[in-house]
Amino acid sequence: MNVIVCVKQVPDPEALTGSLGVDTAAKKVILPPGVTTVLSPFDANAVEAALRIKDEKGCKITVMSLGNHLIREVVKSPLAMGCDELVLLEDEAFENGDSFTTAYALSEAIRKIGDYQIVFCGRQSADWDAGQVGSGIAELLGIPSVSLARKVEVRDDRVVVERLIADGIETVEAPMPCLITVSNELGEPRYATLKRIIAAGKKQPVVWKPEDIGVAVSDIGERGRKTELLGLFKPVKETKCEILEGETAEEAAAALAIRLREARVL
Repeated sequence: MNVIVCVKQVPDPEALTGSLGVDTAAKKVILPPGVTTVLSPFDANAVEAALRIKDEKGCKITVMSLGNHLIREVVKSPLAMGCDELVLLEDEAFENGDSFTTAYALSEAIRKIGDYQIVFCGRQSADWDAGQVGSGIAELLGIPSVSLARKVEVRDDRVVVERLIADGIETVEAPMPCLITVSNELGEPRYATLKRIIAAGKKQPVVWKPEDIGVAVSDIGERGRKTELLGLFKPVKETKCEILEGETAEEAAAALAIRLREARVL
């Protein structure tokens, strides 16, 4: 059984609270100095989902990532957790793409690998939060897609998935091959062991350029974008505080109730 997990390196979300800058003219995010790069947390959950299947059923797990100047310590971290192979789509032509061009390039790389039963992705990336790449890959490959998984089991030639919905949880089945996007409700990813960290450091990834997966440069990255970013800005938060007075607590409470009714909160 062969499983593929798509992962992305992102600026550490824990280090960005309130510190991001935005160049509104260039429509680009300005990262503060010293921000580290990590594996997108939802993608780490996807890696954990694959590893749980490996623990139970046994399988080969291939990790795939796309970009340019990928940081080896970050993209190799799934190997240190227990995955088997790493394929990098690494070239300047892959830079500044949108959800479609990313899904397209990844789907062609998956098509080249050929023999797979499950593709895992995080429910969304921790930087842009679009949540579109996983479903896009499934559509381009023509395979079933199950989103927002919190539990995945393999039963013969099918997967049984517990997935999150607005008012609870539903259980669905899908034939393999299929694609599953994984949510953080799956549980914490396992830690890497020292032995696997050392082994991951020695393992060399397979690096594919656009021509290796049979895609034209005009169809990927910034050149192939299907969407246009019209504007980028930091929202301005405004708060107001109004003190309601009264001779007694009852009068103050009555004044508060009136104001809440005027604001249509009550």
